[in-house]
Amino acid sequence: MIEATLVRAKAGDGEAFRELVEPYRGELLAHCYRTLGSVHDAEDMLQEALLAAWLSIGQFDGRALRAWLYRIATNRCLNYLRGESRRPRRAGLPERGAGVPAPSSADEPWWLEPYPDVLFDDATPGPEARYDARESIALSFVAGLQRLPPQQRVVLVLRDVLGFTAAEAAGILDVGPAAVNSALIRARASLQPGREPHEVPLPKSPAEAAVVDRFVDALERFDLDSLVALLTDDARLTMPPESRQFRGPQQIAGFLAELPFWGGELKVVRTRANNQPAFVYYVPDPCAQIWRVGSIMVLTLRGGRVSAVTRFGDVGLLARFGLPRTMPRD
Repeated sequence: MIEATLVRAKAGDGEAFRELVEPYRGELLAHCYRTLGSVHDAEDMLQEALLAAWLSIGQFDGRALRAWLYRIATNRCLNYLRGESRRPRRAGLPERGAGVPAPSSADEPWWLEPYPDVLFDDATPGPEARYDARESIALSFVAGLQRLPPQQRVVLVLRDVLGFTAAEAAGILDVGPAAVNSALIRARASLQPGREPHEVPLPKSPAEAAVVDRFVDALERFDLDSLVALLTDDARLTMPPESRQFRGPQQIAGFLAELPFWGGELKVVRTRANNQPAFVYYVPDPCAQIWRVGSIMVLTLRGGRVSAVTRFGDVGLLARFGLPRTMPRD
C-alpha cells in the first residue's frame, strides 16, 4: 500500500504525497517546536520541510520514511537557528506601576510560546527515549532545551525524546555516531533537571483539577491570601517575551494585584498547553457589552501547589487554542 502511494507521489500526485506525510505531521510539528521553542516558527519550518520533501520525493529511496522526514525537518530548524536575524527582537518592557514590586531578570528564552495540547501528537518514542510524553513537552523542559547549543539540542531531542538510536540520529544529522554521542553527553550534562514526575499531578487527574480549581477561584474572587497559599515558596512568574520575572508568593501576588482588571470583573476560560493546565482570562470592554481577552496563563504544578505561572500576552496565540479574542457578555 505504502509502496503504491510512494510510486504515485513520485509521479507528481500531490494527494499521494499528503497521504504519505500526514501520519507524521503532528510529531514533526512537536519536534520543530521543541527545537525552536515557538509554535509560529515551528509551523513555518514544518511548511518549509514538507515543501522540500515534496520537491525531493523523486530522490527518496523508499526506506525509513519517518527518519527521512525528520532529517529534512531537523536540518531546516538548524538552518533557522544559524540565521538568528530571522527572529524578531525582544519586545520593549512597559513601565512598572508604583505599587508593583521590583522584578528580577528572567532567564527564560524570550521567544518561548505555549504549545496547545490539541496540536500535540503523542507519538510512541523509540526504546532509547529517556523522557515520556508528559515531560518532553513541558514548558520548563522546552525552555531548558533553548539554552543548549543547536546541535546538542537536536541530538538530545532525537535520542532522549524520540528514541532514535545513535546511528539513526547520525544519519539524520549527517555526522558520525561518535559526534552524536559526544553532543548527547554534553547536552545531558548542561540541561537543568526538570520536574520530578512523582511531584506533579497526572495530567487531567482529580488532583490536578483540584489545584487549578482553587487557583482560578482565588483569581476570580481577587483573593490574594488564597493565591499566596497556593504558591510554592520558590514560585515564579515569567512573561515571555518580557525579560522580567517575579519570584516568591508575595512578589507574584503584588504583581497580580496591580493588573488593571484586579478588583473588577473577570471571566476565565480553561484550556491546556504543554500538557499542563492553562487558562485564558477575559476582562470587560469599557465601551461595549463584550469580554475582551487579557492573556494566557500556563500553570506548573508541584506537590499540590503552583510552582510557576507563565503569562503570555500575545493574543495572536489564541487562534491555535480555538478561542476568540472577544465574547459577548450575558
